[in-house]
Parts: sequence; structure tokens; C-alpha cells
Amino acid sequence: MRDVLALLGDTVSVQREPAFHIEQADDRATVAAYHALRRQVFVDEQALFTGHDLDHHDEDPRTVVLVARERAGTVVGGVRLHPATDGPDLGWWLGGRLVVAPAARGRLTAPHAALGSLDRVGPALVRAACAYAENAGVLRFDAAVQARNEAMFRRLGWHRVRAVTVADTPHVLMRRSIGRVQALANATKRDLGPLLTGLTGIPGFVGDDGVPVPGSDLVAACDAIVPSMVERDPDWAGWCSVLVNVNDLAAMGAEPVGLLDALGARDRSFASRVLAGLRRASEAYGVPVLGGHTQFGVPAALSVTALGRSAHPVPGGGGQPGHVVRLTADLAGRWRPGYAGRQWDSTTSRRTPELHAMLSSVGRARPAAAKDVSMAGIAGTLGMLAEASGCGAELDAARIARPAGTSAGDWLTCFPGFAMLTTDEPGNGTLDAGPAVSVECGRLVSGGGVALCWPDGERTEVLAGGVTGLGEA
Repeated sequence: MRDVLALLGDTVSVQREPAFHIEQADDRATVAAYHALRRQVFVDEQALFTGHDLDHHDEDPRTVVLVARERAGTVVGGVRLHPATDGPDLGWWLGGRLVVAPAARGRLTAPHAALGSLDRVGPALVRAACAYAENAGVLRFDAAVQARNEAMFRRLGWHRVRAVTVADTPHVLMRRSIGRVQALANATKRDLGPLLTGLTGIPGFVGDDGVPVPGSDLVAACDAIVPSMVERDPDWAGWCSVLVNVNDLAAMGAEPVGLLDALGARDRSFASRVLAGLRRASEAYGVPVLGGHTQFGVPAALSVTALGRSAHPVPGGGGQPGHVVRLTADLAGRWRPGYAGRQWDSTTSRRTPELHAMLSSVGRARPAAAKDVSMAGIAGTLGMLAEASGCGAELDAARIARPAGTSAGDWLTCFPGFAMLTTDEPGNGTLDAGPAVSVECGRLVSGGGVALCWPDGERTEVLAGGVTGLGEA
């Protein structure tokens, strides 16, 4: 492009071109140039290593190399990032081998003035590595950096963990705070407490998935589907309107008995598409639509109320510090087309007996507390359960069951189709949920919020304090 601009005589655009750009190394020549630069700096200049600085991470196909190229195409910097463990990717990655060519460091002298702002190569590579890691679903991102670079990493939003030694040289273990879980919880649940004060009045079930109807064994639940989703994918919206409601009843240990729907649509054609999905789900789950309301000539809107029965509803706030946290989830299926990383579809391919086995699992096990995983994701929903129980929670990153090919970040923050979080005393509350996988993966603890616990003993906070502001149930 630079050559084309020069031929056209567009000198202004040529001068405005960035001095360098960051790209992923996707060919052997580029990786070799990065390795050569590392050898020049870490072996020849700094004498940190003898002969070479290569290790087994350079052979790992999961390792990602990002490089900085100046205008002429020369590689003037690079960084690598990769999963921290040799086994399954837990969402814990390491950054390292950050290198910048000597000519591209600090204030440039006249011979290199044409390169422009190459003194920003290091920070740009760090920012690019952070963006790549977060996009890849990483939830913990660490880097051991030379002590003299600590200040730069601090300016870029990293924080110091502790002093470490690498190649007999003082380094500092730095950690990038990744706020994906907190951001989702804030966007979906944070304002509920102040907004709903005085409107939730059944003691023991405040903020729950459903609510026991006083004086009866009825349990009611109600969910609205996001209008943009109704517009974009009306059939799927219809299916989900049933799915989310029967899951809410299931979390209460209630058996569903019927549904009421309220649908707004621009015309009959659009309404038929929504109702087609709702009808299929009603038939698949074996839960009849008892009635409802349909309005034409209005923007898309869909909400469904579900009624169920349980003599002894399971609360979402019945947990206590010391309780074991169990995740029961259907790992079959795939990302819903158009919602990759956000909505997992495991239910549309299930047979009715399989759906019934999953829905009845909480009612049969009767754990101390249960919540259906909502739009706040697995971690956010666990935060809601812990908040309602007056405590905090920990999740063991290595024990969280998730579908093959999904990242930790996506799985912990998506809507997973069917997933239940339950807590009980150790040894109690085992769920038999048919095709769903059920594993113990954490615990309730004193305090508040949610933290991830890692195989090396580190603990990283993903939620600070309560999620909804509704407090104890």
C-alpha cells in the first residue's frame, strides 16, 4: 500500500502511515526473525542465556507469537503468549520473551528518525498480547518481566504479584487484571437491588429463580427475552422463552405444569415464527401452553410465565460457608449460530426423556441451595447464590466441566443451555441429571464475591462482593 501511495504522489498519506504495526506470526520466516531477535538481545546483548533462549513453549502449537514490523517490513519486536500448563487449557496463560530491537528502543537518533515512533513498540506489543489473550477467553494472564520493566507494565494496567528469578536474573511476576466476569455481572445484574427494593417480599426466596405462591404448592417463574434477540432470531427466541422458564422451575425443585406467553409482533408472519419455536419447545419439554396474549402492530417483545409445583421449594440462598459447590451442565451441542461464545445450544437436539431427567435432578437431589445459570454466566450466577446465602465462593479452575473446544472465558460467561449450580454439605447433594455432567468444582467461603483457584495455589478474584445488591435472601 505504501508503494501505491508513493506512486500516486500521496506523500501526506505516506507520512501519516504508522511507524510500525503488530501482526501474528503465521509463517516460519517471521517466527525465525523473532527468534533471531531474541537471540540477539537475550543471548548476545544481555547474556541471560547461553547459545539460545528457546524452550518447549516454542514447540507448543498453542503458542502465539505477535511481532512488530516497521514500514519496510523488518521485524523490530515480538512477544509470545501461551497456556501456562501442558495439559488442557484452563484459561491461565503466560506472556513472555518480550523483545525490542536495539534501534527501536528509547529516543531515536537521527539515522532512525524515519521509523517515527518506534519507541512505543514494547508497550504496543504488551497491549496487543493482552487483547489477544482476552479475546481467546483467558481469565488469568501472567508475565515474569525484568525488574527494570515493572514500571512500564504498571502503566499498562498490570500489577505486581511477587519477585521471582529467571535465568539467575531478578524478575517480577506481573498479572493483568481481566474484568470479563465482573463486567458481565455489572451489565446484567448490578442495578437490581436498588431497583427492586420493596418489590420482592417472600422471605428466604429474595432474588430467586422462581417464587413460591403463598398458601399453595405452586411455584411461579417469569422471563422476558431480549427484544433484539426476538427480532434477530424469532424461532430461537421462542424456544428459549420456554427453556429459561422451565430451567428456573427446575432450580426450585419444581415440576412444571404450564406456561403463559405474552407476545408482541409487527404482523402475523413474524408472530408465527416466534410461536413456532415456542410450540416446539413446549412439545419437547412436555409442558403445555395454557394461555397468553398476542398483540400485532407493535415492536417485537416476548415474555413467558411458568407455573410448577413443589411442596418444598429449593432456595437459591440456602448455602453456607463450607458447602461444596457442584456444577451440573449439559456439555453436548454447539454454539448457537450467530451467538458464538455467548449462547450454548444443547437442548434442541435432546429427546424429551433426556430433558425431563435434567429438569427433575434438583427436585430429586434436594440440595441446600440451587440456581439455574442465567445471563450472568456460571461465575456470575454463583456470585448471586453466594450473595443470597450471605457468603462468598471459590471455583477450582481445573475442575470446571466444559465442552471441548470452548474457552474458559466463554464458558464461564455464556448462557449454557442447561446448567445448575448447587451447594450442600460435603458428600450430600449428588445430582443424577441424565446426560448432563455433574462435578464438584468449588466451595462456599466466608466473606463475599467469587474467586478462581488455580493449580499452582494462586487465587484470583473475578467478582468483588455481591452481584445484585439484593443481599441475603
